[in-house]
Amino acid sequence: NHLGDWGTQFGMIIYGYKHFVDAAAYERQPVVELGRLYRLVRQLMDVQEAQSQLPVAVAKVEQLTQSSLAAREAAAVAPAGEPLKRAEKTARLAADQRRSAEAERDSWQARCEAAARDGELSARLAAHPDVETSVLRETAKLHAGDADNRRLWQTFLPSCRADIQRIYDRLHVTFDHELGESFYHERCAPVLEALQSAGMAVDSQGALCVFLDGFETPMIVRKRDGAYLYATTDLATLQYRVETWQPAAILYVVDFRQSEHFAKLFAAVRQWGYTQIDLRHISFGTVLGKDGRPYKTRSGDTVGLDGLLDEAVHKAHEVVSQNDDGKPDGPELSAEQRQHIAQVIGMAALKYADLSQNRTSDYEYSPEKMLSLQGNTATYMQYSFARVHGIFAKGNIDPQVLRQRPECLHLTSPAERSLGLALLRFAEALDDALSDYRPNQLTQYLFDLAKRFSTFFEECPVLRADTPAERDSRLMLCDLTARTIQQGLELLGIQVVQKM
Repeated sequence: NHLGDWGTQFGMIIYGYKHFVDAAAYERQPVVELGRLYRLVRQLMDVQEAQSQLPVAVAKVEQLTQSSLAAREAAAVAPAGEPLKRAEKTARLAADQRRSAEAERDSWQARCEAAARDGELSARLAAHPDVETSVLRETAKLHAGDADNRRLWQTFLPSCRADIQRIYDRLHVTFDHELGESFYHERCAPVLEALQSAGMAVDSQGALCVFLDGFETPMIVRKRDGAYLYATTDLATLQYRVETWQPAAILYVVDFRQSEHFAKLFAAVRQWGYTQIDLRHISFGTVLGKDGRPYKTRSGDTVGLDGLLDEAVHKAHEVVSQNDDGKPDGPELSAEQRQHIAQVIGMAALKYADLSQNRTSDYEYSPEKMLSLQGNTATYMQYSFARVHGIFAKGNIDPQVLRQRPECLHLTSPAERSLGLALLRFAEALDDALSDYRPNQLTQYLFDLAKRFSTFFEECPVLRADTPAERDSRLMLCDLTARTIQQGLELLGIQVVQKM
């Protein structure tokens, strides 16, 4: 797990801590206060960017307005036929460009006006006129070994790591190795020396850059002020991994917005001589709200993973309670059992909802859909698994004993054969998921398997089968289905429950 424990975000937090910290709040909840400081500094940087970009945008609108007017006038006097069509097309394009520039100008202006109406924010902007440069300076000092910044960083980091670990624990996610950017810092200078010796890294206006075929802009590996970038750390990281583990493949699971970065990184790495490693950017899309925009709270803040997990568990508890209360013979689960099942189902629903999408696509987050007992959801898979255990419990049958009976599987009805064929496709489904690292290939298989099991369950009596041999065969088919669903979900990091 490559932790971002060293970059500009810590320069922002350090700057915020030095100028805006609420000492009492930090003492009570350090991570919450550090998050507030980060957002505050980000806000100041965004407003200052808007203030600097607004005059540029205004000038651009004026220029495009003149161009649009000239294009319209040219179209008005153009002769009929092809010249007129070309002139009208040019005029439409010029008008579209003007409207786009006006929208950008209006966006910058709205930010500036909102900041001007906020007295406290305006005062902070006046007192801190160049936050971005100051943040970069604090980051550079951290990397250079400044005693005060290193002390603050070492103070902040344990609380941040603990908060991250708490969420990993909730998700039952573990890593064999967790190394942050800071771990590779001492390797960066030797890496740049090696790139320069190979003739790959050259000076460009004071920065050290790698120019790559097929890219309009170079990959910057050291800024003018001497600071390293993600590209530098990623090169040092790859060198370490090759030396330490000799990997055949390295997969970078990072969202799609970093696509250009990784395309440049991979091109540079191959040019550097690492040609035998399969390097893949496993990109993924964005979780959207019902408005088609990144999912946010009612207050407009982007929702953290913690909040999504809490909501999923809460909704799962409602589903479990409603299902249990509606059983013909009355509720079967205690309050503790309901809570445990809700935890498992809630976590599963969130994971499955994410993994069941084509990973490169954005998707709409809907707690109601992802916890439905119908459709391609983890809840539906878990319900199918629990249904099998219900059959074995009702018949007082030990599946371990059943598995010792040779040649007891006989598929005679269409529903039995359909389910049996689906079970045989499990290995194929795993190969499909691995071919381009798309878990949704596996979730689609599991959904198909669960649907076929549902058809089998409706059409083929199990405990009330016509003969003991048919009963044992159908029990074995149920057992194989449950074990396959459990194994498939386990590979996705999802647990099952025996009662729902």
